[in-house]
Amino acid sequence: MSENRQLFGVSDLRGKLSEHGYKMTPQRKEILQIFVEHSDYHHMSAEDVYKILREKDSEIGLATVYRALDLLSELGILVQVDFGDGCARYELNTADPKIHHHHHLICIKCKKVIEFEEDLLDELEADIAEKSGFEILNHEVKFFGYCSDCRKKGD
Repeated sequence: MSENRQLFGVSDLRGKLSEHGYKMTPQRKEILQIFVEHSDYHHMSAEDVYKILREKDSEIGLATVYRALDLLSELGILVQVDFGDGCARYELNTADPKIHHHHHLICIKCKKVIEFEEDLLDELEADIAEKSGFEILNHEVKFFGYCSDCRKKGD
């Protein structure tokens, strides 16, 4: 994890909800707790969250998970990530909105997603902003290719 990111606890996330006029319902709390507890497992789909809830004997339904994830990503508590496979995935938004989010390396064979923390586009972004007059708030970069494991298997 880069120095620009920090982990939040559920109490911090409660404050983010209340800033926008929402309450921390038991369902939202349980879903957010999954993201806090599984911070090492990024990019969870609604089905991944639901599976973890079922393993905990939770009675939260899949529709509730989808609604909560939609709201939490709309509020910026979660970040929705699309890797081009038709499945929305989510992770805690632990970055300062003024600092770029990490990028992703996506293996097109095994579908592994590797996070890439270094941001090498600052100069390009500044050049684009200067030439176009466009205020860039953030960007997202995805590289598609073959991971080292799949490249070794292909030899």
